[in-house]
Amino acid sequence: MIELRPFNSLGAFRNDWLNARHHFSFGHYFDPKRQSWGKLRVWNDDTIDAGTGFAPHGHRDMEIITYVRKGAISHRDNQGNAGRTEAGDVQVMWAGSGIVHEEMNRETEDTQIFQIWIETAEPGIEPGWAAREFPKTERAGELVVLASGRKEHDEALPLHQDAALLAATLKAGQSVTHRLGKGRHAYLVAATGAIEVADSDHQKVTAAARDGVAIRDVEEVTITATEESEILLADVPA
Repeated sequence: MIELRPFNSLGAFRNDWLNARHHFSFGHYFDPKRQSWGKLRVWNDDTIDAGTGFAPHGHRDMEIITYVRKGAISHRDNQGNAGRTEAGDVQVMWAGSGIVHEEMNRETEDTQIFQIWIETAEPGIEPGWAAREFPKTERAGELVVLASGRKEHDEALPLHQDAALLAATLKAGQSVTHRLGKGRHAYLVAATGAIEVADSDHQKVTAAARDGVAIRDVEEVTITATEESEILLADVPA
């Protein structure tokens, strides 16, 4: 199945510094039909005002991936990790037995991020953090693994789950294909542009920027850009 989840159907939260959309139940937003997608628990679409951000707070037993779409985010945690991640790059924090961190927009413009949470495979691991640049030229026309818990993806940022986050930049008319293993789920979002998603049974949906596409029970999906697009795809256990 391929299910389109339009941006205007997502959960919403706004205060004086944060404008957020939630693909899954989160905080005050609850939808019993959208609590998770396999081991994918959170996909938040956040716009953070300049000079503001998430004050120190704690997490446990979750793989938290932050993909920066615009601006930059500055990370600091109680394990001594600190860094600044710019647009197009990605950071991963594995919360494990417990970690306290802050995520601040110290820029002079708004920062836009996707924050993606995947349940960890084993509770209580030692927490940690890592970040890496992923120049968009390396992703032109093909899916590149940004973060993964699979042995064959040894160059990606680490996850402690049999899951992967992939990204690609596509010109209009370009396509990429992703094969799903048995019993796996995928969740796809175009950060920019517009796409058509087709499965091996020729079911198709079209998605605009920031729409969600939930995928399961298919052998593979083909993603075609109908205009220049930047896409992210999470491949997770059911």
